[in-house]
Amino acid sequence: MSVPYFYEPLVAPGLTHFTLSEESSKHAIQVLRMKEGDRLDLTNGAGEIWESSIQSAHKKSTIVAMQHQKMVAAPSQQITLAISLLKNATRLEWLFEKATEMGVHQIVPLLCHRTIHERFKMERMQGILQSAMIQSQQAWLPQLWNPLPFMDFIQKGQATQKLIAHCEDSHKISIKNITPASDLILLIGPEGDFSPPEIQAATDQNYSSIHLGPTRLRTETAGIFALSILKNF
Repeated sequence: MSVPYFYEPLVAPGLTHFTLSEESSKHAIQVLRMKEGDRLDLTNGAGEIWESSIQSAHKKSTIVAMQHQKMVAAPSQQITLAISLLKNATRLEWLFEKATEMGVHQIVPLLCHRTIHERFKMERMQGILQSAMIQSQQAWLPQLWNPLPFMDFIQKGQATQKLIAHCEDSHKISIKNITPASDLILLIGPEGDFSPPEIQAATDQNYSSIHLGPTRLRTETAGIFALSILKNF
């Protein structure tokens, strides 16, 4: 059985003891039924993991003794997924969860010309990323940007390789023929696709147009499908 794993952003090098957040304490003591002396691991989401044990079990303020720290190297490939917000928040949450499990470096919610969406709940989305990082036993939490207009992002986004997936009739490279760089940006549009002016603006910023196969995919499906091909292991 694996050792329980917790995300605590305030844990830092040099500490010998740490008080878990109320949320982590409740999960450890009331849900997992952990007790004094039980082992657990903590991560701050920045590549550091602490092997720890419960010293004082309390449902609101559990204290742990931190015995050993190890550093997990950052992934050799850093993918930024810049993807349109969706009208269906549940589908967007699923996408963010799966992208995190797959080890994406950054997620940028885009406001495109054809984007239809409800209010973006940053705190909830951050919680989904944190839970997915813990579930997949990772030590690096993806950076989640606040929603950004498409035109603003393509001027700010910097990477060795920049790709835009769209459905317009134009010259496009099959994603199967892409050799992924170690540092890349992937643009995925809304349900109605990117508009022609957006595609042209991205092309002007040196984005390469790609296609994802013969069928038209939902936005969240396109994002996960593309990541599964571009992600190096």
